[in-house]
Amino acid sequence: MTADPINKKEYPFPTYLGSNDTLLSLLNKTSQILCQWFSDAEHLGPLPIDNNFKCSVPDEFGNSSEVLFSELENLIYSSFNPVHPGSLAHLDPPPLTISILGDLVAAGLNNNLLASELSPSISLLEETICKWFSKKLGFKDSAGGTAASGGTLSNLNALVAARNSAGLESDPNAVFLISEDAHSSFMKCSRIMGLYKNNIIKIKTDKNGSMDIFDLKLNIDKCYEEGKSIFCIVATLGTTIRGAIDPIEKISRICKEKKIWLHIDGSIGGIFAITKIPINGISNVNLANSITINPQKILGITKTSSILLVADIEVLKSTFATGLPYVSSDSNLLNRGEIGIQGSRPAEIIKLWLGLRFLGMQGIENILSTSIEKRKFFENNINKKKFDLYSGPLHIISFLPKGMTKNESDEWTLNKKINLMKNNYMLSRPVFKNKYLLRAVLGNYNTSENHINKLLELLNK
Repeated sequence: MTADPINKKEYPFPTYLGSNDTLLSLLNKTSQILCQWFSDAEHLGPLPIDNNFKCSVPDEFGNSSEVLFSELENLIYSSFNPVHPGSLAHLDPPPLTISILGDLVAAGLNNNLLASELSPSISLLEETICKWFSKKLGFKDSAGGTAASGGTLSNLNALVAARNSAGLESDPNAVFLISEDAHSSFMKCSRIMGLYKNNIIKIKTDKNGSMDIFDLKLNIDKCYEEGKSIFCIVATLGTTIRGAIDPIEKISRICKEKKIWLHIDGSIGGIFAITKIPINGISNVNLANSITINPQKILGITKTSSILLVADIEVLKSTFATGLPYVSSDSNLLNRGEIGIQGSRPAEIIKLWLGLRFLGMQGIENILSTSIEKRKFFENNINKKKFDLYSGPLHIISFLPKGMTKNESDEWTLNKKINLMKNNYMLSRPVFKNKYLLRAVLGNYNTSENHINKLLELLNK
């Protein structure tokens, strides 16, 4: 037997012999540093004051845990901190505490969601949670889904399945339709699928930011006249700039009539559909063939946490299954690496399961409803004589002083964002209709009305 090649006093792996006190000590030390960073968040701000992080690379013989902890602490204190109440720029809320433990357990188990024999309990857990979501959304028993590392992958899984279901895998005239305010990830999806820019048809939006049904019908007719084959229409449930919702019921009627796959990008707003919160246009998601939901964007399930749900799980099997000749298979068990693009996958479903079990439906509704209330409070108290507002029924609002030209919007939003950061408020600066806006995402559970009032004072000056 060869000698241990790792010249360390610390055994590098969990051991089956005796205790794992070294691992326990390392976990405790890491937890102390992380929790102290959370506690320091308010006076540190959303972003590090001085980013002096130096990225070291592996050397010949490795380093002790003492050296690594020093570097790890530097890394942590040089990071964006979503726990700060002024962190309102993006769809990145504070991490749900119990979800952090889920990430820890998933890393410790190191199970692989590729195959049931590599993750027996977790494969069952993922299937069960996807079935639970499907039922809450009103899908039939044939529904199911899979977790993926982010909404882009979930949307890509859906588009590939839609194209395969339509028998248009290699058709150069295959197109899909999205709203002009749909997420930019669909451009990336199209490139991965080997589609050109003209294979994506963008539909105009109305004054509320929702897909214009009249323009949708015109473009469908135009596609057929030009000999194009439509394999999917994507409805957005929560646009990134204003949280707008496309008219799902009307789009679904068109899809049913034309026999077109309806996918809902519910990365932002899909989670609201499992609740009883009254939101116009959100009650018909079960009319879709598929929907993406990202619990990471508001519930605080640690990244990444995205799931794709489909009305018929058999479509995912027929699209992605290739067989796993190197894995023992049981005909009664589904190898979950066979129903999506990803093969090997971490056990991300654990943190979602723990988060949902910890919160319960009342806790979920509390987080979602308070986020909407914060957006309403912001919207009701901002100076409407001074600002044009762009918002929808969810927890996102964008704004710009009235009458600004493009150049003026560039300058104002940049200067205002810098000024707000000096006061520890971090807002984003998206481009919309060829102008920069400022955007607030009111999904931070630590943000109170007092924080919002202070932000409004800074904006109204």
